[in-house]
Amino acid sequence: MKLFKIKPFTLVILLVVAIFLSFSFKSKFFEVAKQIEIYNTLFKELNMYYVDEINPAELTNKAIKNTLKDLDPYTNFYNEQDVENARISREGEYGGIGISVFYTEKGIQVNEIYKGFSADKAGLNSGDIIISVDGQSLKNMEREELSMFLKGTPNSRFSVEIERQGKILKKEITRDKVVINPVPFYKMIDEETGYIVLTRFNDKASSEVKKAFKELKESGMKKLVFDLRGNPGGSLLESINISNFFLPKGKTIVSTKAKIKKWSNTYKTTNKPLDLEISVVVLVNDRSASASEIVGGSLQDYDRAVIMGQRSFGKGLVQRYRELTYGTQLKLTISKYYTPSGRCIQELDYTNRDEDGNVPKFSENGINEFKTANGRTVYDGGGVLPDVLIKTSTKTETTEELLSSKAIFNFSVNYFYQNTEIEKEIDFEFKESDFESFKNYLKSDTTFVTKQEALFKEAYKASTLKNISKEYNKIQEELFKNKVDEIAKNKDILKVILTEEILNRYYYQEGVFKHNLKNDEVIKQAVNLLQNQDEYRRILSAK
Repeated sequence: MKLFKIKPFTLVILLVVAIFLSFSFKSKFFEVAKQIEIYNTLFKELNMYYVDEINPAELTNKAIKNTLKDLDPYTNFYNEQDVENARISREGEYGGIGISVFYTEKGIQVNEIYKGFSADKAGLNSGDIIISVDGQSLKNMEREELSMFLKGTPNSRFSVEIERQGKILKKEITRDKVVINPVPFYKMIDEETGYIVLTRFNDKASSEVKKAFKELKESGMKKLVFDLRGNPGGSLLESINISNFFLPKGKTIVSTKAKIKKWSNTYKTTNKPLDLEISVVVLVNDRSASASEIVGGSLQDYDRAVIMGQRSFGKGLVQRYRELTYGTQLKLTISKYYTPSGRCIQELDYTNRDEDGNVPKFSENGINEFKTANGRTVYDGGGVLPDVLIKTSTKTETTEELLSSKAIFNFSVNYFYQNTEIEKEIDFEFKESDFESFKNYLKSDTTFVTKQEALFKEAYKASTLKNISKEYNKIQEELFKNKVDEIAKNKDILKVILTEEILNRYYYQEGVFKHNLKNDEVIKQAVNLLQNQDEYRRILSAK
């Protein structure tokens, strides 16, 4: 056996490095312990001596959220109720009444009714505000408290008071086992073309896509439109399973790079595919994120599907849940992920915010070229760029503010009560006159307030000048006119969203998909491309 001798000088270097690393680790550990001790002593002093009573849980919750707010928006603390909500989102099952909601000062407002569940059977409508449950008023309750009232054991009954259009109604409701199907709609578009919508990547995603695919194949499907528009993502493993349906066993789907070595992995397909020959068009838009981008990016990198629509959201980060004490959890970003060609499609650079807290975009510093299996050029930064880009107007800042408000939802509820019935779902059209009605409605809506309007209102309140109400009203009118002019620049986008919101009020989510199957311009272009196989193959080639 050959022995290796270490020179004295080399040994000294190794010892210095070891001492430095040990000191660095201890120094960092000491700093963490020091800051925890500072917070503990501060917390005790506040609790003992502050003049008013302090809610320890509320104070801690705010402190934790404030600690995390300057990281990325996906790193979050979950209290015990939040943990349950996250579990429901992942598993897709819970005991409830089948609605999505807004939490308001008055109580729980119904956003969407899920067809066939107990809220639907009890006659609740979108826009209803549940103001009491079993005699308990919900007024001014915290979100965490409100979220507990409607969930519970299946078959348990409770009574509610709801406020609807100024009237108070009483309802008796029995909780159901609510199952959230991530594939709410699939159907044959024509004799050869199937259509599948996937709305989320929960634990049922791959099994439901597989079920829909097999049924459509039995109906004669030879081409597929796979709709991931508006899908915010979810399970990494489910995205790999779904990619595997169209790719051979042993193909790399995604790789992750983390600070912790064991969390840096390469994920490959492990199962027999469903179909390696069927022509596929995947639809994406600016709200397709995370797991949606893993599926879209991998199928694009292997030239297995044509990606069509708008550039996707650009979330190239992976999160993992970590158990904390007393049933709480931390969901934190642990790695970035890369598509098979090596692309990281993360758009926002949360690490390098500017002094005002604004987040820069990676794509602003230039994007890099990568190659698909066939040698086609694709790019990183800013999401997955479709092979066939469907152009729409560029959203104005005012339109973004509109979409983040409840104005469109409020208008759709108002429309529902003003129009007792509308055309059949596939024939409904949101006309130009309807868009004018929407713009007029915004005069009375209090949720859509631009930054300029808010600043002007604050300045007026603070003003010591008298008798300027006429001038104030004139400026308000001018600000409103500018606001409406700005959103009108995105009429093409807003008419689609308004159409879907209104149809949901009358025909549930199912009616929206039925309407889109006949009227959606992107679906029409996808079908046309699939019928033109020469063009389909040309797009996927490097020529």
